[in-house]
Amino acid sequence: MGGFIGKRLLAVIPIFFFATLLAFLLIQLSPVDPAEAYLTAAHIHPTEELLEQKRHEFGLDQPLFVQYAQTIMKMCRLDFGTSYISNEPVWQEIALRMPATLQLAFSSIALAVIVSIPIGFLAAVYKNSVFDHLSRVLAYVGASIPQFWLGYLLIYFFSVKLDLLPVQGRGSWAHLVLPSLTLALGLIAIYSRLLRASVLEQLQEPYVLYARTRGIKEKIILVKHVLKIAISPMLTGLGMNLGKLLAGTIITEEVFSWPGFGRYFIEAIFNRDIPVIQAYVLISACLFIVCNLIIDLLQMYLDPRISWKGRSSH
Repeated sequence: MGGFIGKRLLAVIPIFFFATLLAFLLIQLSPVDPAEAYLTAAHIHPTEELLEQKRHEFGLDQPLFVQYAQTIMKMCRLDFGTSYISNEPVWQEIALRMPATLQLAFSSIALAVIVSIPIGFLAAVYKNSVFDHLSRVLAYVGASIPQFWLGYLLIYFFSVKLDLLPVQGRGSWAHLVLPSLTLALGLIAIYSRLLRASVLEQLQEPYVLYARTRGIKEKIILVKHVLKIAISPMLTGLGMNLGKLLAGTIITEEVFSWPGFGRYFIEAIFNRDIPVIQAYVLISACLFIVCNLIIDLLQMYLDPRISWKGRSSH
């Protein structure tokens, strides 16, 4: 087990450098000149002399590998530069907005997991029943409705018509209900179908037959053995979605005026705030890497055969 964890941790290093290099090159290939964007945001006419001065100040006149090395060193110190718009350190701006995104991400993930596990599990146990057909309809509806449209529908019914929940902003728990539900419905559709398919697959495995012949209760077989292994594909999807949510639920935050990381990124794009855009890309890549690493280790804990499969392949 220790060897498997060590290999996974070592594999993160090249992935991290590749992600940061890709993000750096995308910024370099952008047609927007950072020096010109800075002067424009400061309402200063970008003359050639000023442009050259700012390029030298930002280190843009140095070779690309030097700029990349400096970017990595600064990022390790959580130094992402200064925002062109607010003239505040980007990391401080992100730190102010990240709690809102964390709150929204974990609440929607928790809601999706709490609802999708019983739906997917019961749909598999009672295959082709009325409940199974209803769960299939729910999955189709949840997967097909666009997120922004669902958000506006929820606002219309629960805020405008029924006047039960607030429309926008962040405050009490009531402000969290609609955006969390908007994000969770699509995840419930995916997770419930993944879990259903995985449970049905596990029910065909020999260990289930052996457990039944030994007289073990069906409830124990289903919950303690089948569900524990069948939840693995759902965890894989959870790792990808959690990284996405932590990186900022851009559409939902914009619809509900949620003051999170994703909305900050959208504002940076419109304002051509290059340091914020670069910080967003790099932090998003790191979040995806960390979330998937955690999910891999959690899957190995739930199903120790994963580490043995990795050994046997070598």
